Amino acid sequence: MRIVHGRADGIGSDQRDTVTGEVWFDPVLPATDGVTITTVFFAPGARTYWHRHENGQILQVLAGRGLICTDGERPRTISAGDTVWVPPGERHWHGAAPDSVMTHTAISLGATSWAEEVTDDD
Repeated sequence: MRIVHGRADGIGSDQRDTVTGEVWFDPVLPATDGVTITTVFFAPGARTYWHRHENGQILQVLAGRGLICTDGERPRTISAGDTVWVPPGERHWHGAAPDSVMTHTAISLGATSWAEEVTDDD
């Protein structure tokens, strides 16, 4: 058994080369047996880069409204209360709608492979 206590210093702003816009990450469970759990707060219009998950990803939308898009498809709206299953290896991105914040908990299974930034045309 392992207990991971919440961060005493609060949520961190992490502007890695994996997001566009203002995004804050709250690491709920650091990588453990191939599983990472992170609560992510997106400012309006902020989004991830294109990426894939080795064994899939589960997104639980906690607040606001956002978009998620599989490569080759049109972006789809997601809202508070929605749960999304992204199959293993599916290239996708997700983030807040242009006019709304969004918070989701991301449960990532296996390694994440990051690719290029999502353009406005995407």
